Amino acid sequence: MILPSPRTRTISRLCASASIVTLLACGTSAHADDSAKQHAATTRTPIKHVITIIGENRSFDHVFGLYKPRHGETISNLLSKGILKEDGTPGPRFQKAAQFQVAPQPSYYVGVNAGAKIPYITLPPPDLAGTPTAPSTTAPPFPSVAFIAPFEPALAPADLVLLTTGASGLLSPVGIDSRVTNAATLPNGPFQLTGPTMPYDAYTGDTIHRFYQMWQQSNCSLAHATRGNPSGCLNDLYPFVAISFSTADNGVGNSMAVFNVNRGDAPFLKQLADTYTMSDNFHQSVMGGTGANHVMLGTGDNVFFSDGAGNPVVPPATQIADPNPKPGTTNIYKVDGRWTNCSDPSQPGVGPLTAYLKSLELTANCVANAYYMINNTSPGFLPNGALATGTRVPPSTVRTIGDALNEKNISWAYYGGAFKAAVNLANGSTNPLDIIGVAYCDICNPFAYATSIMGDPAQRAAHVKDVTDLFAAITNGSLPAVSFVKPDGLLDGHPATSKLNLFEAMVRNILDRLHANPELEASTAVFIAFDEGGGYWDSGYYIQPLDFFGDGPRIPFIVVSPFSRGGHVVHTYYDHVSILKFIERNWRLRPLTARSRDNLPNPIAHEHDPYVPRNSPAIGDLFEMFDFDRDHDRDHDGHD
Repeated sequence: MILPSPRTRTISRLCASASIVTLLACGTSAHADDSAKQHAATTRTPIKHVITIIGENRSFDHVFGLYKPRHGETISNLLSKGILKEDGTPGPRFQKAAQFQVAPQPSYYVGVNAGAKIPYITLPPPDLAGTPTAPSTTAPPFPSVAFIAPFEPALAPADLVLLTTGASGLLSPVGIDSRVTNAATLPNGPFQLTGPTMPYDAYTGDTIHRFYQMWQQSNCSLAHATRGNPSGCLNDLYPFVAISFSTADNGVGNSMAVFNVNRGDAPFLKQLADTYTMSDNFHQSVMGGTGANHVMLGTGDNVFFSDGAGNPVVPPATQIADPNPKPGTTNIYKVDGRWTNCSDPSQPGVGPLTAYLKSLELTANCVANAYYMINNTSPGFLPNGALATGTRVPPSTVRTIGDALNEKNISWAYYGGAFKAAVNLANGSTNPLDIIGVAYCDICNPFAYATSIMGDPAQRAAHVKDVTDLFAAITNGSLPAVSFVKPDGLLDGHPATSKLNLFEAMVRNILDRLHANPELEASTAVFIAFDEGGGYWDSGYYIQPLDFFGDGPRIPFIVVSPFSRGGHVVHTYYDHVSILKFIERNWRLRPLTARSRDNLPNPIAHEHDPYVPRNSPAIGDLFEMFDFDRDHDRDHDGHD
C-alpha cells in the first residue's frame, strides 16, 4: 500500500493491502462555482481568471542560473555575471560567489565583519540528506506505474512513470552524494548538480531553509552596502550556517547546486520562459520555509500565537526561538523554535535583526507582544474543519484575500492536491486509497489558518477544494476568478521527496487542460511561482528588506497568458504579495489591512539599475509582465 512521505514527515501507518486497484484516490467531480458571482465584478484588464500554481523550494539561480534569454533581452544570473560558464564550469568571476566560515561569535548575528570570515578552500560536499536509494511502497519513487496510478490523479497518465524513477541506487540515504561530479573536491562556489551520473530525473538531497538561519546565511549589514546592493546582503554564509547551527545533517553544500537548462534540465520551465514572460527579480516574502511564505501569499502578513480571538498570547517556552549560540559552540542555536516576539528587541535574535532594519530606516512592523510564526507549524484546523490538538497555530483572525474577494462577490478557490483524501482521513477513513491524503500540504494553504474560512463550514465547502476539482472547473467553464493551486507532496518539486520534473508535469497537465478550452484560456493568466528558495543560494539583487520577516532570495516566476507572450524577462522588483496586488488592482479591491504589505507602492527603478527600487520599500503589482494597455486610471506609483 502506498504511503507518501512529504518533506521530513515520518509516517508509521501502513495499510495491510498491497493490491492494485483502478479507482483514483480523488474523484473528478467538482462543485461548480456560482457563475453569476464569477462575473459580478468587472476587471481593469482582459484577465478574468488568475491561476497561481505554487511549487516548492527552488531559487531562481538554482533553476535559471544558466538561462540565456532571447535576443534583445537581458537577465541577471550566474551566466550573465560570469560566475559560471554555459557548460556549468567556473567562469571568470567565479569568486563573486565564494562562501565563507565564521569564527565563533558571542551572540546571534545577521551580519559579520570581513575579518571574522574565513573562505572555504573547497566547497563542503553536497549531501544525500535523505535521498531515496531504491523504489519503495511507502515513499517515492514507487515500484511501478500500476502501483501508483490509483492514488495520484493529478498527473497525465504518460507522466506517472516519473513517480517510479530517480532513486539514487546508492547504499545509504546519507553521506556525500557521489553522483555529483567531483563531489568531494568542488571549488568554492556554485556547481552544476546534473552530470554523467546525476540525471535531471534524480531525487536529490534537501538543504536547510529556516527563518533565523536564512537571515544569517544572507550576511546583511549596512556596512556591506553598495549602489547596486543597498541592503548590504552578501549571501556568502550558506553552507556554513547549514553546518553550524545544529549537529544534524542539513544539506552541507547542497545549497550551491544549480541546474543547467542549456543541457536539458528543467525543459518545460525553460520552454515556458522562452515563450512567455519571466521575472528575474521575484523574491520569497519571508526568510525561511513553506508555511510563512504561503501565509504571506494569502494575507500580505503573518500569523501569530493567539487566544483564537485575535489577541496575542505567549506560546510554550520550548517553542520560542533562541538562535544565540550554546556556550562553547561556534553557532549551535539554543532553541531552533517556531515563534518569535519581534516587537521586543530584547528577545533572543530579535535585537540584531531590528538593529539592521533600523540602520536602513525600516521598522519590524510587528504587533506589540505578538509571537509570530517563523518556522513551519500546522494550522489549528484539520482538513475537515475540526479543531486540531497539539503543536499548532491557534485559529487566526488575520484577514485574507479570500475575505476581500467574498466581500465583493468575486469567486475564488484554493485547490490542494490530495485534499479530499485528507478530509476523509480526518473523518476517520480506513479506505486504502485515502492514504494519499497524508501528502496534502496543510501548511501550504493560507486559508487553513483562518477562522473566517476554515472555521465556517459553508466557506470551507465553497472555497477549499481538491486539484481534481480544478480540472473539472477548467473543463466545464466554472473556473473561479481567482484560483490558488498547490500540488500534493509527491508532485510539488520539493527536493528529496519530489523532483522538479514532477512539478513541471503537474503544471503541463493544468496548461494542457486550459488549452483545451480556448475561450477560457483567452482570458486567463497562469502565475507559476515557488513558495521559497529552499535554502538554495542565489546571486542576484540580493534582498530588499521590507520588515522583520523579509524579503528573501529570488525564486522563479513565469506568467503564462495570451498577453505575456514573447520570451521577455522583466526586472521590476516583486514578491508573493505582488500576486495580491495584481488581484486587488485587477478586481478593484483595496489593500487587505492597514499593515499588510499590499499597501507598499510599486517600485520606481533607479536609472542605472532596473532591479533596485529607489522608493524602497516597494513591490510591484505584476502589470509589467503583460502586454495589454496599462493606462487605466493609474497614478504615479501604479495605484488606482
